Amino acid sequence: MVFGWLSALEVIGVILVLLGLCLVGLAVRRRWLARNGGTFECSMSRHVVSAAAVGNKPTSDSSSSDDTTPSPRWVLGVARYSGENFEWFRFFSLAWWPKYTFLRSQVSVLDHRLPAPSEAVALYADQEIVTVSIGTGDRTERRQLAMTPESLTGMMSWLEAAPPGIGRY
Repeated sequence: MVFGWLSALEVIGVILVLLGLCLVGLAVRRRWLARNGGTFECSMSRHVVSAAAVGNKPTSDSSSSDDTTPSPRWVLGVARYSGENFEWFRFFSLAWWPKYTFLRSQVSVLDHRLPAPSEAVALYADQEIVTVSIGTGDRTERRQLAMTPESLTGMMSWLEAAPPGIGRY
């Protein structure tokens, strides 16, 4: 009987230690990403945006009808500029590499807007939705990023600072 409780306590202890290690890993990863500066909070929509949706108000998600339920389509993250690349990392991930990497020459800002109430609940405070075009020719897709106005200004400056013939902001 005593050994049953001891085993249960050991299992709970191991789980708590592993959870603590994951939290420490997230903190170390965030510091590692920010070591060269230039990181900022940047959420990304899970869905690719259709060309017809650019500039239109978002439709409410069918999964939630109120303004307090977070939209399931947004993923919290951080982004950074690394040379000619825009790198996006999931916030809650232990991966040391970016989930998405976009070349500066293939990124252009199409539109920006304020988030709908259902979107604002799922995003960091004071973020705006930015629609960007990524790619060239037939391989172009539109994505939505959420960032603060200051980060948007930084992104526009980064795109504008490209060598001649490279940027398309």
